[in-house]
Amino acid sequence: MSSSFDTSENLFVADDEAAPSFEDIFDEPGLDESGDFEGSGAADTSTEQFSKLDTLSEDPKPFFRNTNFYQDALTGEGEIAKRLHSTLAQFLKADNPEDRGLYRNRLIPVYWELTKSVALKAYGTLPDPKRLMLRFGVLLPTMIDKDQRLMIAQIITENRWGQPIHYVDEWVKKVASGEINVSATDETKGAGSPQASRVSRQVETARGKVDAQITLIKTHNEEMEEVEEALIRMVRDLANRETRFDSGGLKGPYSETQRSLFSDIGSELRRLSNKGRDLSRAYAELERYQDTLEDLKRQAEEAGEDLGAVDTKAAAEEMGTIRQMAKMCVGRQGNHFPLLYKQYFRGGMTSMATRENVHNILAEVEYLDPSIFQRTFKQKTTRIVPNIVLIPCYGDSGICWEPFERFNRATSRGRLAIPMYGKDLKPAVIAALGDLRWQVAKEKAAHYWMEEGLTGWYYQWFAEQKLKGDVKDQFIQDYILWLTRESEGTQKLSREVRDIFWRYIPFPQDIKDKLKNRGFVYQELYKKDQNRAMSDGY
Repeated sequence: MSSSFDTSENLFVADDEAAPSFEDIFDEPGLDESGDFEGSGAADTSTEQFSKLDTLSEDPKPFFRNTNFYQDALTGEGEIAKRLHSTLAQFLKADNPEDRGLYRNRLIPVYWELTKSVALKAYGTLPDPKRLMLRFGVLLPTMIDKDQRLMIAQIITENRWGQPIHYVDEWVKKVASGEINVSATDETKGAGSPQASRVSRQVETARGKVDAQITLIKTHNEEMEEVEEALIRMVRDLANRETRFDSGGLKGPYSETQRSLFSDIGSELRRLSNKGRDLSRAYAELERYQDTLEDLKRQAEEAGEDLGAVDTKAAAEEMGTIRQMAKMCVGRQGNHFPLLYKQYFRGGMTSMATRENVHNILAEVEYLDPSIFQRTFKQKTTRIVPNIVLIPCYGDSGICWEPFERFNRATSRGRLAIPMYGKDLKPAVIAALGDLRWQVAKEKAAHYWMEEGLTGWYYQWFAEQKLKGDVKDQFIQDYILWLTRESEGTQKLSREVRDIFWRYIPFPQDIKDKLKNRGFVYQELYKKDQNRAMSDGY
C-alpha cells in the first residue's frame, strides 16, 4: 500500500483510492531497525564548567522520506493506537471550532496513554517514527510544515557532549534499564513485597553512599596530585643548581632562593602525608560501604527482587511523570496539546529546546552563577549537574522536579524539565535553574528555611513587602532578572533583593568589576564585598 501525506485536513491521500481503514494501515509490519539515537549518557563531574558549543545541528536525516511514518509510529500499539487514530482524524477534519476544541481535549489523554505503550518497548530498539514521537511529539508529518520537518531532521540525534541532558526516549530507556531511578512522586506505589520494597530502598541508600565516597576519594586524589606536582616543580628547581665555569663546569651550591625551598618542600610533604592518611581512611570507609551494599543486594535477591532486571513497567510509569512535568511547564492556562503542530509552534531551530541550545544557555548561566551546580559533602565541594529532561510541550517555564534523589542527597543529580516549544527558551531554562537554586537552599536550611540563608533572607523580604502568591515563584522571576538584566548593569530588582543576590548568588569577579562602574548601587555592593573580605566575615 502506498500512501502519501498531503495536508493536515486529510490524514491520508492515496492515489486513486479511498482513505484506508485502520486495519489496512496497521497490518503493515513495523520497521526492524532505526538510526542510532544513543550516545554516551555518562557526564563527567570533573568538568569545571559548561563551555559553549559551535556545532548545533547536522546534515538532515531521511526520517520523513518514509511514507509509512505515521503507520510505523502506531503499529503494534493495540487498541490505544486505534483510539488515537480515530480521535486525531476527527480533530484534523473538524470545521467547527467548538468540535475541534472537543476533539482536541479528547486527544490529549489518549496520546499520553499511547506514549506509555511505546515506553514499554523503549529499552529495545525503537523504529524512528516511535522514537521521534516520544522525543519531539512528531506523529503525523503533515501536521508540521516542510521547514519544520527539515529542522527536526537536522537536530543532532546522539549525545556527543556527555552532559546529562536527555530527550524523553533516552530518559525512559535509562529508567527501564535501572541506570536512572524513577522520578519521585507523591503517589503510593502498587502493592508488592514489603520486605523487597524495604531492602530495595536500603540498596538505593547504600549505593548512594558508595557513589558519594567514590566522589570524595576522587577529590582527595585530585588534591594529592596538585601537591605532588608542586613538589616535583620545587625539586626540579632545587636540582637546577648554577654551573660554575671557574671550576671546570661543576655545579655550585644552592642559591639563597633554592635554600628557601627546603622549608616549602617540608610543608608540602607534611600536607601530602596528611592527605595520604585521609585517602587511606576514605578507602577503608569505601570498602565498608561496598560490603554493606553487597549484603543488601543478597538480601534483595532472597526477598525475590531482581535489581538488575529491565523494568519496562517503570518506563511506562515514568511517562506518567513526564506528563506531569509537561503540565507544570505549560501551566494551567497554557496549551496542553501534546503533538508538534505547525499552528502552535512558529519558532525556528534557535528557539527550540534542543540538547545543544540548552547546553549553551547552561554555559551562559553557569558563567554568571558559578556555584549553581556545586554541592558540599563532608566539607568537599563537588560540581554535580542535574539531569535535564527536554519535554515536547508548549510551556514557557522550566521546572525543578526534585533537587536530588531522596536516598542520596550527597551525590545524586537533581531533575529539571525544560519545555521544548516555548516562546523564549532562555528564560525557560533559567526558571528551571532558579527553581533548583531555591529548592537546594531550602533543603540545606531545613526547618530554618524561613530564617536562614538565601531562602530565609528572601522570605523575610517577601513577607515584609506583603506580596501575594508563592514566594518561590517570585524568587524565580527575580532570579531571571538577576541573570538577564542586573548582570548587564540594568537595575530591575529592589534594593533589598539585589543585596541578597549579590551576597548569596554572586556574579564572577570580572562581572563585579564591570558593574562597580555602572552605578552607585553596584559601587556600594562592591565596597561591602571588600569590607567583608578585610574583616574575614564574608
